[in-house]
Amino acid sequence: MLTVLLALALQALPLPRMVDIPAGTFWMGTDNPSMEDWDEAPRREVKVDAFRMSATEITNAQYEAFDPTHKRGEQGFSTGDDEAVIMVSWDDAMAYCRWLSEQTGKHYRLPTEEEWEYACRAGTTTDYNTGDTFPESQWKVQKNTRDKELISLQVAQFEPNAWGLYDMHGNVEEWCADYYGDTEFRVVRGGSHNTPVRYLRSANRSASVQSDRSVLLGFRVVESPSALWHTRDGALRSGTPYRWKRIRRKPVFLEPIPYVLEPTGHTPFYAHNHQPALTWTQHGELLAIWFSTDAEAGREMVVLKSLFKNGQWTPAELFYKVPDRNMTGSALLTLEDGRMFHLQGIGDAGEWKDLALGLRESTDGGWHWSSTELIEPEHRVRHQVIAGPIVTKDGRILLCCDAGPDGEAGTSLHVSKDGGQTWEDTGSTIAGIHAGIVERKDGSLMAFGRGNAIDGHMPCSISYDGGYTWTYSATEFPPIGSGQRLVLKRLQEGPIMLCSFGENGLFVALSYDEGATWPVKKLLTDGKTRVLDGGAWTGTFTMDATHAEPKGYLACTQSPDGMIHLLSSRVHYRFNLRWIEK
Repeated sequence: MLTVLLALALQALPLPRMVDIPAGTFWMGTDNPSMEDWDEAPRREVKVDAFRMSATEITNAQYEAFDPTHKRGEQGFSTGDDEAVIMVSWDDAMAYCRWLSEQTGKHYRLPTEEEWEYACRAGTTTDYNTGDTFPESQWKVQKNTRDKELISLQVAQFEPNAWGLYDMHGNVEEWCADYYGDTEFRVVRGGSHNTPVRYLRSANRSASVQSDRSVLLGFRVVESPSALWHTRDGALRSGTPYRWKRIRRKPVFLEPIPYVLEPTGHTPFYAHNHQPALTWTQHGELLAIWFSTDAEAGREMVVLKSLFKNGQWTPAELFYKVPDRNMTGSALLTLEDGRMFHLQGIGDAGEWKDLALGLRESTDGGWHWSSTELIEPEHRVRHQVIAGPIVTKDGRILLCCDAGPDGEAGTSLHVSKDGGQTWEDTGSTIAGIHAGIVERKDGSLMAFGRGNAIDGHMPCSISYDGGYTWTYSATEFPPIGSGQRLVLKRLQEGPIMLCSFGENGLFVALSYDEGATWPVKKLLTDGKTRVLDGGAWTGTFTMDATHAEPKGYLACTQSPDGMIHLLSSRVHYRFNLRWIEK
């Protein structure tokens, strides 16, 4: 009787239809891939045992039998019963597999990466299981889109591959069981809607943060003779703190040097290196990070790093990359106790408009980092990270992010009141994108930004309630534009410092009265004539007694020895307060 009741109960559930995948061998990966596709090599022969795979991606109806609280229709996508479920994390997909196993008495799991590519190819060796091209009749907005175009995610609209599997190219990306190499990320395969067609290739490898949920991500399941779960533990190492020595009180301005140096080995390195972040470490070093890409809206974008130690910068190395995701916007922060935060915008595709906010922590001076926590997991505007977060006197951490992708969108403010564990978007908007922010002595906040000019001048935003409302006024400084980002920073000695751009280039200004007046203004040059390469949008320029760098994205830290380290898009400037004041 119990067997009959179980059979009837299973008949009432919308279970996935499974397809037999035969055992065999296949060639996995790509020979001679492009720089962006380096992770597909080497091409190698792989043996795969027989298994069963769901004919389609798991649908809303199937997933909601497990989780009735799941909400459909994010950004208008996937509203129907037979559309692929979206907005599910790797952990959500694994929970569904465990539930399905309990309901049926069989072993369900996510496919391994090898199983997925083997099943996708179904005996083919071409770029797609349809040949060297993927038919446009099956495309679902196969292009990079800032504003995603709405399209049906209904499964099985087109012919299956030779083994009876639908939508292995496009529709939604599919979680796999594996970690992406020796990283914290989980592999996803197959590409999705609103994605260039080349990312739908059988060999293309992508990945996502394990807790990520987006309109691009779904999954399908595998049934195998026994359960198979992938786990891995990480470890941290403690470093010996470095004792920074205060520099002498004489004026110091050192020779400007490049910090973006081409890597050795196989580190991805592209033509456009831009948007730095900078901090000091407890090992007596500086850590600089920036993005490297061919296109700012590119999925190939990586975050590279370089260390400044013993008076020179190391060649670039890979610092952070969620495969096939845009990585626009990074910030670094070193706390008084030596802990370091890395905050990062993480795209769901190639554009920088729809970003989630990720955070990692290091307790050993940047040698090791925790797994990424999505502190604001929704992929949306107001999440493009700006370098230069600060800690207020009462311990709040303030992080500025661009409020939108255009130059007049302003800046959003994100606040953590518990040391980075939880975060809140204040919902307000600072005038100007790429804003720098300081806390004034009375506890109010002051921010300067790019764009949203007032009476032809750079705007100033003031908040007396922690950043929830702002008043706006004109500063005495000229507005800045394309290819330029300012720094607003309180120095250890007390004054507020502004680094920005004027008619003759990069200048530094000081205020001793909390931004009311700026009696010190100085062009950032020692008067020597030299030609420098500013990289990114700047290119080469002449620095002399009356001209400084004309534009660049600035980032700054003041190390515990008092030295001010200012980065533009490629150049590292070193000076101290006494030099500014002399």
